[in-house]
Amino acid sequence: MIKETSRSTLPGVPVLILLILLLAACVAGMILVGVNLPKGDRGWPMFALVVVVVLDALCLAGLFMVQPNQGAVLLLFGKYVGTVRTPGLNWANPFLMKKRLSLRVRNFETARLKVNDREGNPIEIAAVVVWQVVDTAEASFQVDNYENYVHVQSEAALRNLATNYPYDSHEEAVISLRGHTGTVAKHLKEEIQERLAVAGVEVLEARISHLAYAPEIAAAMLQRQQAGAIIAARQRIVEGAVGMVEMALDMLSKNKILELDEERRAAMVSNLLVVLCGERAAQPVVNTGTLYQ
Repeated sequence: MIKETSRSTLPGVPVLILLILLLAACVAGMILVGVNLPKGDRGWPMFALVVVVVLDALCLAGLFMVQPNQGAVLLLFGKYVGTVRTPGLNWANPFLMKKRLSLRVRNFETARLKVNDREGNPIEIAAVVVWQVVDTAEASFQVDNYENYVHVQSEAALRNLATNYPYDSHEEAVISLRGHTGTVAKHLKEEIQERLAVAGVEVLEARISHLAYAPEIAAAMLQRQQAGAIIAARQRIVEGAVGMVEMALDMLSKNKILELDEERRAAMVSNLLVVLCGERAAQPVVNTGTLYQ
């Protein structure tokens, strides 16, 4: 694999001034040769000055600009010789080909993909990926088009992620796409980074930007989701009610407030569960007789 190496260059401004002065000197020399020398003696001096002008113009082609957060990949006859990251005007061998790459932070949103989650339900999912180039050599030579590579591999990673998790879950131990956004985002970032490492790209952030059931099952899954939420809530209510009834009976027995036989104990448990688990407020019935009437 080709790794990025730093390439030193000459500062461009002093080189530009020197080349301009040399060009001016050559022009002045041509004028002096044309004025002071006869026609028969002008050949070699004029030829030497022309050669110097051509070389000066060739050296001017070695000047190139590098903007902040930009890298220039240098190639000599197809061979990678280094990368320049120094911003400003630089000068290098004029025979070097300069290919500029942006090192700025970039982001994009994937298309809305239709995939099946871990439970086989069709869902629509999209993600926002924030990335930047960190190795210009790998980005230039390891893949054909690193920008297209980033987009395609990010969508492939997102598809694979969606198949590993259910859309929703009422169990805390089960990680879901909707209920554990932080964990899912971390997994998505790691999977995209693993795919893009070969292209010299670093993933800074990856998060799901759109998540929904597919339109053909959205209504049915909404009813299922509501039913699941109701069941989960009822389960919590029953668990809490049983605990409260148990605590009440234990306190009555411990403090010797009331002694109940098994039949009356069962009746009290039934009444307490109805009161605690009912959706409406209980209507009390006042018994003016004894407990067994």
